Order: sequence, then structure tokens, then C-alpha cells
Amino acid sequence: MSGAAPAGPVAERLSFLDRFLTVWILAAMAAGLGLGRLVPGLGDVLAKITVSGVSLPIALGLLVMMYPVLAKVRYDRLGSVTRDPRLLVPSLVLNWIVGPALMFALAWIFLPDLPEYRTGLIIVGLARCIAMVIIWNDLACGDREAAAVLVALNSVFQVIAFAALGWFYLSVLPDWLGLERTSLDVSVWEIARSVLVFLGIPLLAGFLTRRLGEKARGRTWYETRLVPAIGPFALYGLLFTIVVLFALQGDAITSRPVDVARIALPLLVYFAVMWAGALAVGRAVGLGHPRATTLAFTAAGNNFELAIAVAIATFGATSGQALAGVVGPLIEVPVLIALVRVALAARRHFPDPVPAAAFPAVSPEGSARV
Repeated sequence: MSGAAPAGPVAERLSFLDRFLTVWILAAMAAGLGLGRLVPGLGDVLAKITVSGVSLPIALGLLVMMYPVLAKVRYDRLGSVTRDPRLLVPSLVLNWIVGPALMFALAWIFLPDLPEYRTGLIIVGLARCIAMVIIWNDLACGDREAAAVLVALNSVFQVIAFAALGWFYLSVLPDWLGLERTSLDVSVWEIARSVLVFLGIPLLAGFLTRRLGEKARGRTWYETRLVPAIGPFALYGLLFTIVVLFALQGDAITSRPVDVARIALPLLVYFAVMWAGALAVGRAVGLGHPRATTLAFTAAGNNFELAIAVAIATFGATSGQALAGVVGPLIEVPVLIALVRVALAARRHFPDPVPAAAFPAVSPEGSARV
């Protein structure tokens, strides 16, 4: 898939699907909300199509969405990413210290009188993105190899740290500050299962496709024939996932507009602050536009599938905590597609990456595009 529809000659070279990407995404959101509202029992039917607690429709959409992007990754270039502390260190700090702390603060500032929604938002802040960020990064011309490394790193930390951070931000820190505390009961297996389904399967499929495809037909054929053939399926998977997500909770979202608006406000602030702050950090440490963009999207995105699953398992499907998780993609999808356009426009404000000589442990940063 190409970038989002930028202005000028570039837009003229985009496919029909890519050129009107924003239109398709908004239409998918509207279709999902409409189906959830107008078709009685549709949300309940979709919610029951699960295996071991994993929604099959959402899993299918995410797998179709992520596989083409991960099949484009040049896995032989991952070493230059893992040796770049300018990318890895800020990513870990932003994702596992700044992000959860910012969401905790915003939840208490905007929702001091609504404990269920507040708790739901804090859970969202703990669930770092490992899925949809892959496609936002690709649309914004971010570094594919860097995105693959960062989401893998987030996955490991998610399995290790999610439950402990939930205990800290819902029980320990509120107690220290004299605020109301909440308990969170979530198993490591539940988190690991989410990581395996939503990242592990498409990552393995993408890796094997490249290795076997290049071995059988060569890199030129792979890049010029196979990649263009499978590329559009990323958008198809994205649109399908959005329709299913919004159909699942269409009635809940449309029947409580005031509550949705209150939950949306801190989310809007969160996405804007995290994305802009991460992009500024990337530029300040000398990253070029591709890797700074990757840093921004991986810092701003959240794993709403995990957040919703944890909220439902702990507090119930009709709880305020679950609704807060559902509102997440309602806000994230249009905001991040808008930030894709901002990222593309920001390319001209980025100088060339700082030479590797300035950072002895760092390999030169190349473009993610082949």
C-alpha cells in the first residue's frame, strides 16, 4: 500500500483505493455503526464468534491487514534498527513510562466523577499497540523494519509488564495520591494469547513468505510482482476490521453520545500529545523522517483489542470500562489517519538523518521503501 493521499503529483500516482483512503475508512466506520444500530442482535452474534476468548472476525481482519505489510519488511535490515539506541531507548520510555502515566493523568483530569470510564481509559493506556500501528506507519511512509522491531519489543514488554502496571496505576499510585483505587485481574496467558494471535501469526507468515518467495523466484520478482499483488489486501483487512469493531458496539456508542464525548476528550489529547511529542523527540535525536514517523505512531497507538478483552473479562461486557475501550478505536482511527497526512506533510521539515559517525553504535538509517 502507498501512503495516504498527499496533495500534488504524488496523489495522481496513487491507486484509486489509496487516493480516497480517508473516505473508505469513514465509510467503514459509518457502516459498522449503522449495522450495529439497525440490525437487531448483530453485535451479540459477532461477540459470540470466538475461540478461547479471541474474536474470530476481528482476528481475521487483523491478520489480513497485517500480513501484506509484514511480507514487505526487509528482514535482512533489522540489524540496523536493533543497533540504533536513538530509536529503541525513546520508544521504550515513551511506551512504558510516558504513555501510561499520561493516560492516568488525563483520565483523572477529565473523568474524576466517572470511575468506570476512568478505569477503562487507564487500561487503554497500558495496552501498547502491536497491530494496527503497522498499517498507519506504512501509510505514513515510516520505516517498516523499525516498526516490526518496535512492535515486537512492545509485545515482549506487554506480556511481562501489563499486569504489574495495571496493579500499579489502578491500586498503588491512587493509594499514594489519596485517590480511589481499583483492582485488575488479568492473566499472563490472556496477554500472551493476544500477542500471539494479533502479531505472532502475521509476523511469521510475512517472514516465511519473503524467505521462501525470494528463494524460489528471486528478490526482483518478489518486489515487483508479489508485493504489488498482495498489497491491497492490507486495506481490505483494515476496512473489514473497522466495520466489525464498530458493529460490535454500534448500539452502545450511539445510545450514549454524552458519555462517548466525555471519554473522547482525554483520548484526543492523548493521541495528539503522544504523537507530536514522539515525532519531536525523533527529530531532536537525529532520526530521519521514516524512523521518527515510526517512533511517533508506535508511541501513540494502543492495543484496543487487548484493552477491551481485559475490561470485559474483569468488569463485564456492559460495563463502563468496556465502553471506554470501545470508544478508543472510534477516536483513534480518524485521528491517526489525519496524523498520517500530517506525517507526510512533515517530511520537508526533516533534515537528512544524523550520520552514523555521530553515534558509533548506530548503523546508517536507510529508507524503508524498496
